[in-house]
Amino acid sequence: MKNYFNFDKHGTTYRKEFIAGLTTFLSMAYILFINPSVLGETGMDKGAVFTATALAAAYGTLFMGLVAKYPIALAPGMGLNAFFTFSVVLGMGIPWQTALSGVLLSGLIFIAITIFKIRETIINAIPVELKYATACGIGLFIAFIGLKSAGIVVSNEATFVGLGHLTKPDTLLAIFGFIVTILMVVRGVRGGIFYGMVITAVVGMIFGLIDAPSKIVGSVPSLAPTFGEAFTNFDKVFTPHIIVVVLTFFFVDFFDTAGTIMAVASQAGIMKDNKLPRAGRALLADSSAIVVGATLGTSSTTAYIESASGVAAGGRTGFTSVVTGLFLLLALFFSPLLVVVTPAVTAPALIVVGVLMVGVLGKIEWEKLEIAVPAFLTIIAMPLTYSIATGIALGFVMYPVTMLVKGRAKEIHPIMYVLFVIFVCYFAFLVE
Repeated sequence: MKNYFNFDKHGTTYRKEFIAGLTTFLSMAYILFINPSVLGETGMDKGAVFTATALAAAYGTLFMGLVAKYPIALAPGMGLNAFFTFSVVLGMGIPWQTALSGVLLSGLIFIAITIFKIRETIINAIPVELKYATACGIGLFIAFIGLKSAGIVVSNEATFVGLGHLTKPDTLLAIFGFIVTILMVVRGVRGGIFYGMVITAVVGMIFGLIDAPSKIVGSVPSLAPTFGEAFTNFDKVFTPHIIVVVLTFFFVDFFDTAGTIMAVASQAGIMKDNKLPRAGRALLADSSAIVVGATLGTSSTTAYIESASGVAAGGRTGFTSVVTGLFLLLALFFSPLLVVVTPAVTAPALIVVGVLMVGVLGKIEWEKLEIAVPAFLTIIAMPLTYSIATGIALGFVMYPVTMLVKGRAKEIHPIMYVLFVIFVCYFAFLVE
């Protein structure tokens, strides 16, 4: 095992890799409970989603560790699950089964362009400013969902939104959870988001706001309610509405995975001449995990930036991911804890994740209006229209226009013109 992962070359040990793998697991474990909570809003069985989440994450992470040999974990992505639930199913009225088919198609496209090495060309075609703007917009959208779930932000007939009643017990619990989580994250506590959820749930049970679970360890929930549903509705994805959904799944995961893999690999010192060795294997881990996850019954799986916590703890090889993957499999037996994961428990995590995602805001060149305008529209439209797809579409439509007017046409990749036409048609014919 040491020779397979080249421990000596990377200056690591079993102990370092184990601690790193555990650190990554604790940092990302929140998704095991938040994902069923988010996707459960569509009517999907939460137990089945829990199992699908853990298995898809374990598959992707173990593939990344054993085949690509990188200390990078994968799991259903925040933002992608929000888009799946609130934009596609609840917003567009598309059945969750058909939405899963859209995820499946996006995964198959990913596999194809990975095998034929087209992925890098598309990555380079998308302006970096729009990549940053997409991440920021999704962060605001996720934070808004968290604030809404907590009861901190409520609907208001006069102003559309307003401040909720902060003295309500569940809202107070969410505020407490947010403060605790922020304190741990600011202090650099690894797994701070997960621990924040645990503390919030315990306090909620102490004060009678959350029912205590009847047991902690139980049998693995059945996948029957969601398994294979993506295939039974696959023929329905080839419609204009669903194709736009597939494109959005595609681009969001595209940016997320590419950025995360490069960032974590750089931190681990794996990059060589600004290139990633075994990049094809790493990207195949992500794309195949999307297909596996959709088949099992969950939204798109992607590389997790929380992997950086494991690298910071000393992880340098794929053995770190193997350890994380085994912990994800072990977590399957803790499904009874799902009953304590109420909106008050998940809301603080959503808000904090939103804060972290907006961190790239300063990298956008705001002093250049031809860049600032499409970036701003991308960011602001996501939370205000309650749609990630609308934000991306606005940015991709406006970018070629402002760049052309500024006289920077040569900097626009031909692929951007194709996307311009697609999203103009989206607004003209598909948006109700």
